Amino acid sequence: MDGKKLEYKGGEAVKELERLTRKAGEVQEEILRKILARNWGTEYLNKYMGGGDSRVVSVSVSQFKNRVPVITYKHIRPYILRIANGEDSTLITAHPITEMLCSSGTSAGEPKLMPSIAEDLDRRTFLYNLIMPIMNQHVPGLDEGKAMYLYFVKAEMSTPCGLPARTVLTSYYKSSHFKHRPHDPFNDFTSPDAAILCYDSDQSMYCQLLAGLIHRQRVLRLGAVFASALLRAISFLERHWRDFCRDIRAGELDDGITDSGCRSAMLDLIGPPDPDLAEEIEDICSQTTSWKGIICRLWPNAKYIEAVVTGSMSQYVPALKYYSDEKLPLVCPMYASSECYFGVNVNPLCEPSEVSFTLLPNMAYFEFIPLGENGSLLMDFEEEDEEEEVPQSKLVDLVHVQVGCYYELVVTTFSGLNRYRIGDVLQVTGFHNHAPQFRFICRRNVVLSIDNDKTNEEDLHRSITAAARRLLEPRHALLVEYTSYADTSSVPGHYVIYWEINNTIHPQDQEPPVSAEVVEECCIAVEEGLDYVYRRCRTNDKSVGPLEIRVVKAGTFEKLMDLFIAQGGASINQYKTPRCVKSKAALKLLNANVSACYFSPRDPAWNA
Repeated sequence: MDGKKLEYKGGEAVKELERLTRKAGEVQEEILRKILARNWGTEYLNKYMGGGDSRVVSVSVSQFKNRVPVITYKHIRPYILRIANGEDSTLITAHPITEMLCSSGTSAGEPKLMPSIAEDLDRRTFLYNLIMPIMNQHVPGLDEGKAMYLYFVKAEMSTPCGLPARTVLTSYYKSSHFKHRPHDPFNDFTSPDAAILCYDSDQSMYCQLLAGLIHRQRVLRLGAVFASALLRAISFLERHWRDFCRDIRAGELDDGITDSGCRSAMLDLIGPPDPDLAEEIEDICSQTTSWKGIICRLWPNAKYIEAVVTGSMSQYVPALKYYSDEKLPLVCPMYASSECYFGVNVNPLCEPSEVSFTLLPNMAYFEFIPLGENGSLLMDFEEEDEEEEVPQSKLVDLVHVQVGCYYELVVTTFSGLNRYRIGDVLQVTGFHNHAPQFRFICRRNVVLSIDNDKTNEEDLHRSITAAARRLLEPRHALLVEYTSYADTSSVPGHYVIYWEINNTIHPQDQEPPVSAEVVEECCIAVEEGLDYVYRRCRTNDKSVGPLEIRVVKAGTFEKLMDLFIAQGGASINQYKTPRCVKSKAALKLLNANVSACYFSPRDPAWNA
């Protein structure tokens, strides 16, 4: 695949998917040989493989697997910074680095810079071009209407030597692959390109939602990259629907839209005054009893919602089902990161909890660090330091992973990442032909810890969602969002969970559906869902204090998103709420918006 335009359409795309997955092992070996043949002379690989002959394929592959270490970002960062400061790309890759891609920085601190070469865009486009052919096998007629996808860019920066530094999605939307794409009836967006490419996220959101409302009868699917962005759009719609109705009724555009590209594109779209459409939207949005099912009422012909709903994004599944009245499937089409694009969901209409991704063997060379299976996963999390050296003999290649087992993903790319730990924990769920399918579990480096306890993201998420499902949802309340913090300012330290609760989904109720007693019960329920090490520290060793839930005001997590975006990390597309907050600025914002604090009133049930 090296050096070719990886663009396939329709049936050809599906055929290529089948070919790649049938020959997954062969494709992987060929990808590794090509990477090594190209990057053999780089400073980084020479450090470990000097003296070998790159013309002897078996020698180069063997040397790579025996000598090149498994690394994290701190090991490759000095090389990336040297290139960012003007040194040659040949430090790590033979092809010129054309840009640096910024990771979101919300999972583990400051944003990382990832090297990218020109052909990386071809690989991303190849994966994008698989999504609709897969969907067409499950949902007919998607070429007969429009897609209301809310996409956003973020203002880019430059490295000292002038390389663009931007998010991976900004890179794609600003590329010729997107801006000069041929017309495709299966990808006919409601949003004008100018609205997507607008750097002002509020103006972009306003214009994209307005465009979606103008085309409401023609929208067959809607979504965003992450579920959180779609819910932010619903919140924005709730605040601005009267403005949208005014614009449509008058055939004019709000004066607050000052971006010239947005304004020109939207004035072309908005057309003559349409009081009938404005009245339809007003009738739907002005219903004060509930916004349950608002998506289906505003876009009655929609067939599904598309967004990432795996990992920490699964938190938003109840809210998306609420706003769609549980009538629309939630489709999670692909698995990707700033470092590399990985795979696609070949069973897109499955339940969110069952989403698995088939890794595409032509994207990069994939290896895996075994983390055990079933109950032993926890022990591996506790005993293995992320920065600990991983023996090369421990790595497993793509086609030899085992169903049911957990692994951490490691990639080698054409752009100069060699045996790089992505930090994602995956579980093998099966195979599509000879290519494994993985369920995303969590980010490996997101944990809460006070003493010997080490709570990973999955355990925290599972315990919180179970508590919310059992204690909030029967009272018609939704857990809008959460994050956490290990508070060690007192002895013993304790877990702090920040919750934003929507108490108004049934505003006709006179009394708040969630009382102080209920939130205290939530504290206990969350603790009861955590692991045995936490339980021991909490009840036997007394080294961890009672868990605390701090309920924050409505809109607090939108402010948190704005803070992280303003700090130069994620865009709205890319943003994921950090499940463990360490930033002083973020903690200050959260604490400034706390409306009430609740602690576990007694020891959890295992010690009762």
